[in-house]
Amino acid sequence: MNSLDWAVLIGYFGIMVAIGVWSHKRVDNVSDFFTAGGKMPWWLSGISHHMSGYSAVMFTGYAGIAYTYGVTSFVTWSFPIALGIAIGAKLFAPRINRLRSRLHVASPLEYLKNRYNLGTQQALAWSGMLLKIVDVAAKWAAIATLLSVFTGVSINQGILITGVITAIYCTIGGLWADALTELGQFVIQLIAGVAMFVAVVSKLGPFGGIFGVWDEPELAGHGKPLVGPYGTVFLLAFLFIKLFEYNGGMLNQAQRYMATGSPREATRSARLSAILWLVWPVVLFFPMWVSPLLVKAQKPDGSDSYGLMTEQLLPHGLLGLVIVGFFSHTMAMCSSDANAIAAVFTRDVAPAISKKAKEQWTGNKGLLAARLTTVIFLGLSMAVATQVNSPTFKDIITVVIKWVAGLMGPIAIPMMLGLLRTFRKSGPTAALTSWAMGLLAFWLVNYPISWNVEGGVPLQYQVSIPLAVSLVLYIVIGFVKPEDTPERDALIERLNTDDDGPGEAGAAAIPSPAAAQDDVPLR
Repeated sequence: MNSLDWAVLIGYFGIMVAIGVWSHKRVDNVSDFFTAGGKMPWWLSGISHHMSGYSAVMFTGYAGIAYTYGVTSFVTWSFPIALGIAIGAKLFAPRINRLRSRLHVASPLEYLKNRYNLGTQQALAWSGMLLKIVDVAAKWAAIATLLSVFTGVSINQGILITGVITAIYCTIGGLWADALTELGQFVIQLIAGVAMFVAVVSKLGPFGGIFGVWDEPELAGHGKPLVGPYGTVFLLAFLFIKLFEYNGGMLNQAQRYMATGSPREATRSARLSAILWLVWPVVLFFPMWVSPLLVKAQKPDGSDSYGLMTEQLLPHGLLGLVIVGFFSHTMAMCSSDANAIAAVFTRDVAPAISKKAKEQWTGNKGLLAARLTTVIFLGLSMAVATQVNSPTFKDIITVVIKWVAGLMGPIAIPMMLGLLRTFRKSGPTAALTSWAMGLLAFWLVNYPISWNVEGGVPLQYQVSIPLAVSLVLYIVIGFVKPEDTPERDALIERLNTDDDGPGEAGAAAIPSPAAAQDDVPLR
């Protein structure tokens, strides 16, 4: 990087902070901070939903998969995400929006106290928060890895720089700042991604152009959709995982649906995000697929291949813009995660363990608590990020695929399926059992069983077995021990009826899980 690249990077950081300061004017209460008061346009929500779904891990961990295996990086990652969001556009998005518009909650987990009970809500909230700390830590490590390639700063210094900048704008402006910065980041990413695509295509002439490159020996097998550990079982497991995760199971995407003005707008938001996930990653991934022709990765997993290719192919200025693109992905996801976890802690966890928090975290005090929680979460994730490449976590892609994907199902299934009429008989016993047994299954297949199996348990089973265990137990226990009550049925009906349907006016009143908690109580 030279002075021009640094100017682009510093200018980007300055714009992000300025957006955060401007967004501060739009945040008057906790509802504004966590759900934009339900006033976010559907197209902004859709772009924000898309941008908050991936980070610099795409340019490190998934770049390594693309470098090693080729197009399977798209087939087994962004394609199932696009399909999952498209399915969720009708199945989950409108129901999640009704959590805010009808139940008047500010956290995606706030309704679980009434849907199940306090114990279930707390189990899912605590495990979700802990998983998110690890997930975001992997994102910090990924962007710091790229920053070290271009600037020479250490991994820890890179984590500190990106974390502090993100903390400033997302703490000041809440979800509005997240969404508006993500819109700017999307524009930057668009320019940077196209620039990289054009630069790579211009270099492919000697190899036969876009279509002829697949005959080169360096790309042998790169055109196969399913290869190596990323086979059919992995694809199907990932589709189910992403169906839950990207429609609200990881909490931050749920906020985008809640932030729109109506269930219909939430559906449109999801459809826009699905289209972006289907089309845009192809442009980003193509340079990674052909990268073995242009660079020789220094790391065994190929995670540095995209960074090396960027250095070689782009002139200064554009190089800085692509680096800004890396930052935009990571900061978008991490800031949205921080906002979501702050919502869970201040709305779900703290009031359950502290009478003072329940009674006093209202109005300005609630807003201050939300901001402080955001800073604390970011600090914890940054601390964990320094250990991502330790033997405990092994590497970035292990954290993202094995830990996050493997643990997502047990946490998300009770939350997401609890919204649907079909599973109304599944109550607290089904939710807690499926959650606990799913976590146990994750531990068994990743550790004790793997230690006693030659070569370890294949990756596709490491991520699919916990999900399958949770899903089956949640459904079966609901039939064996139905726990539907008139109150729970009434709540589910309010989430499943159309805006002008008969359930809206006549639904039974739902008691608040956090009475007098703040100015947006559950009705």
